[in-house]
Amino acid sequence: MTPADAPAAARVPAEGRQPTGAALGPREQALWTAQRRAEALFAAVVDQGLIRAGVLESELSEEIRVLARARFGIARHWHRRVVRSGPNTVMTYYDDAPDRRLEADDVVYLDFGPVFEGWEADLGRTYVLGTDPRKAKLVADIGEAFLRGQALYEARPDLTAGELYDYVSGLAMAAGWTFGAATAGHIIDGFPHERDPGDDGKRYSIRSGNPIPLHAPFADGRPRHWILEIHFVDRERRYGGFLEELLTVRGPR
Repeated sequence: MTPADAPAAARVPAEGRQPTGAALGPREQALWTAQRRAEALFAAVVDQGLIRAGVLESELSEEIRVLARARFGIARHWHRRVVRSGPNTVMTYYDDAPDRRLEADDVVYLDFGPVFEGWEADLGRTYVLGTDPRKAKLVADIGEAFLRGQALYEARPDLTAGELYDYVSGLAMAAGWTFGAATAGHIIDGFPHERDPGDDGKRYSIRSGNPIPLHAPFADGRPRHWILEIHFVDRERRYGGFLEELLTVRGPR
């Protein structure tokens, strides 16, 4: 695949990704480095031309796993690898999607959680294989929604998980989409990240009604870090776009 043929990708616009100016602590630097390495993996996936019509989602997932191990030394993923295309992009991480062969005009999203030197990354990106302008708008809209959600987090020290979910889900409707999931993110940390005994995952997820303050630290005083997930869908046309990355850490690129 030549650069001209490479699929358009959903990413957070570079102009909105300048570092905050504060020096990163050791934990924050480790999380940021893990994310940057995951971004390099995704870039290699595009450069290798792996996202193409005719390949099964399961085959693409395995090709990415092999590339990740060979080029980046990734031996572990902290959650299952997700490749979705076409109508499957309306589904969430938790849905069981049928294996599907990518088509020429598809939207495709990847959701991978590689572990780098004991630190979790969690990155989601969407790619458009064709030239459909509405699909191109989708990838732009999810990138803009991430920036706006992150800006709200940084402006509101008292912001709760429920308030952030309600805000970003409202952005979907304003842009002509539907928010595709009951959650919009979760905590991220060293592998494996902290869980409360008996917790069903709701406390440490960004979902409507969750009162947990996003800026609140762990019980031992360590800062708690979060991933923000944006999933906009068009249920009538049966496609969607997904983007996720660190909400709470911004370092140099």
